[in-house]
Amino acid sequence: MQALLFFLVLDSWFSNMLEVKNIHKSFGKLEVLKGIDLSIKKGEIVSITGPSGAGKTTLLQIMGTLLKPTSGKVFIGGKDVFAMKDDQLAGFRNSEIGFVFQFHHLLPEFSAVENVIIPALIARKKKKDAIEKAKSLLEELNLGHRLNHKPGELSGGEQQRVSVARALMNDPLLVLADEPSGNLDSVHKTELHQLFFDLRDRYNQTFVIVTHDNELAAKADRQIKLADGLVIAQ
Repeated sequence: MQALLFFLVLDSWFSNMLEVKNIHKSFGKLEVLKGIDLSIKKGEIVSITGPSGAGKTTLLQIMGTLLKPTSGKVFIGGKDVFAMKDDQLAGFRNSEIGFVFQFHHLLPEFSAVENVIIPALIARKKKKDAIEKAKSLLEELNLGHRLNHKPGELSGGEQQRVSVARALMNDPLLVLADEPSGNLDSVHKTELHQLFFDLRDRYNQTFVIVTHDNELAAKADRQIKLADGLVIAQ
């Protein structure tokens, strides 16, 4: 019985991909986050919603280690990320966290493949292997016919799928998306939303998505609602 309880606790511990503990964030005298506690399991798709100014993007940036909290801890894959040195944290961010933003941030002079391999090159992986991986990802995202096209030659939906492939390039533990469908029309928006779920089912990826889109938020496994810097539902 004791052994069973031990393994149940162990399984619960390691199944939490992301843990946020008592996160506070202030900018000068303005307190944006006022004590956030939440956990997200491996393979979950979680949406974060709330009114403008609730602290959604600030929380996502802290989860992604792009912004340090005023106080509190963030654990990703069991690692206390803000206990790392700056160079260690940069390496961890590049290899273990993928980002998808509202604006795709693709480099206009590079092809789709060249944009996708950037995280792998930063991680000093072999360029030949990176190119093969990028081609495979783009083909899975129905962009096999657009490998050598530059962003200006792609539709908005195609550009965003390239950015998703880039986010997946290093097989990250966690994918964070900030209003990923905010600039897409209804058709491409629906396609992108479905893509997140297909990728989760295929790779057991963990997604955290900040969105104002009620349709996407409702489709998520769980919806975390923020208001005035606090979690009001999860």
